[in-house]
Amino acid sequence: MVAAPVTGSTATNPDWEKVAAAVRASVVAIDVTTGMGEAQGSGFVLDTAGHVLTNNHVVSDASGGTVQISLSDGRLYDATVVGQDTSTDLAVLALKNPPADLRPAVLGDSGTVAVGAPVMAVGNPLGLDNTVTVGIVSAIDRPVSSTSQVTGASVVTNAIQIDAAINPGNSGGPLFDAQGRVIGITSSIATLTGSSQSGSIGLGFAIPINLAHEIATQLTASGHAQHAYLGVSLSDGTATSDGTTRRGAVVHTLTSGSPAARAGLQVSDVIVAIYGAPVSGAESLTAAIRERTANQTARLTVIRGGTTREFTVTLAARADSL
Repeated sequence: MVAAPVTGSTATNPDWEKVAAAVRASVVAIDVTTGMGEAQGSGFVLDTAGHVLTNNHVVSDASGGTVQISLSDGRLYDATVVGQDTSTDLAVLALKNPPADLRPAVLGDSGTVAVGAPVMAVGNPLGLDNTVTVGIVSAIDRPVSSTSQVTGASVVTNAIQIDAAINPGNSGGPLFDAQGRVIGITSSIATLTGSSQSGSIGLGFAIPINLAHEIATQLTASGHAQHAYLGVSLSDGTATSDGTTRRGAVVHTLTSGSPAARAGLQVSDVIVAIYGAPVSGAESLTAAIRERTANQTARLTVIRGGTTREFTVTLAARADSL
């Protein structure tokens, strides 16, 4: 395991000045130029071969255009898109003729992230590169749904919610813990309905690094990624068992031969938990499944006809499906 970049900085007493200095060289600014205009985003160095991880929506319209990456010291490099995954909104880029002194970021474990933990976001908001903001983890496993303005693809993530300010241009940038390890990728912000304000209102979301690293590994190797597949269509609903009513995801259809069908799930079942963690609705279950990989198991708590049952489903692989 790679040592954390910073020692002497803890969750109870973070030294953000030290962390910012230690991780600065791993963060990049991304500029995409096409015939339709220019887009900006952020990313971070994955390895010494020159691979960079960012959000797919930063580079989703890069076909036919140019992608340029700026290192923290101002050096500029052209880049190519190695792979894109619309379902998780992730993309891997590769620097052309990368320098020998690249500083890959150190990845943490998003499975250990706790509510209240201090975090630092670094990125390129509004073109202001190497911008640092700090805050705390406001929530974990927050189902967040968005639609790409370019591809129209639906993205559902069990996100890390943060109150550190992130703004347009932060997309794809790293979220660090108090020891300088990447625990997430800042990807979206909440906005007020009907408001013209497009910046931070203290509700930001990051893709957990465990998921991002799994997808990035696949994209680097083959240019595409596979996703865990349950084989159902869902809606939000409630169900009652033993006098208690719970929210859940209602099964509307089952694909024949799918993992869900093989495990014994039925139409009208209400899935209320996965591995004991509550499922609040269709988006919640979708995000939880997409965190997993093919051949993993998922233990589902289901209410059927007023009775609570447990099912163990072995997930299969199928691109861009639930």
